[in-house]
Amino acid sequence: MNIKELKKKYAENYLKSHLLLIAFVTLLLCLGIGFGLDIYTHHGENILVPNLIGKSYEQAYKEMEEQGLIVQVSDSGYNKQQPANTILAQTPNAGMHVKEGHVIYVTVNSPSSPTFAIPDIIDNSSLREAEARLSAMGFHLTEPQEVEGEKDWVYGIVCQGRRVSNGDRVSIERPLTLLVGRGVADSLDELGILEDSLATVNGDSDSFVEVGPTE
Repeated sequence: MNIKELKKKYAENYLKSHLLLIAFVTLLLCLGIGFGLDIYTHHGENILVPNLIGKSYEQAYKEMEEQGLIVQVSDSGYNKQQPANTILAQTPNAGMHVKEGHVIYVTVNSPSSPTFAIPDIIDNSSLREAEARLSAMGFHLTEPQEVEGEKDWVYGIVCQGRRVSNGDRVSIERPLTLLVGRGVADSLDELGILEDSLATVNGDSDSFVEVGPTE
């Protein structure tokens, strides 16, 4: 084997060794990156979301902090059967698995009942329309109170003995009484028509002249 062949063989071995070294380093990098991502994302480490409904916000916050989760209020509601700041709903739901640091959004109970503005129904809608709109908003309606006016037309709203107007904010817990017409106006119109008819008949009777038999 001459010098030329030795150099060629050395170069081939050198190239092969470098290629093997590059492949080995690449493999180590891939394994390292995968292992690092697993650690960064806590791969395979899931936390079971507990049931927070019915617990106070302070209690839930403390429990979630100990488990590495975050509690955040997203909305408020009202349930008079529950104390203030009690959790009424949560997302994600109990029983689901999440990563550490995940945010649990909760709806807490408001300390006071919500208020809503009275819609534009006074002197602008019928009894049926007004009842449908107010009931859909969550108001409790008592038996309507009749007043003089067009039948089943809404002339006012009474809340705890006080008349309210369109746009007034009223607690959802306070019952409302609608003031509706009893139909007096219709009766008066019918009476007026009847009086006109009687006047016409009386006028015709006055102008009638009885004619006796001719001689």
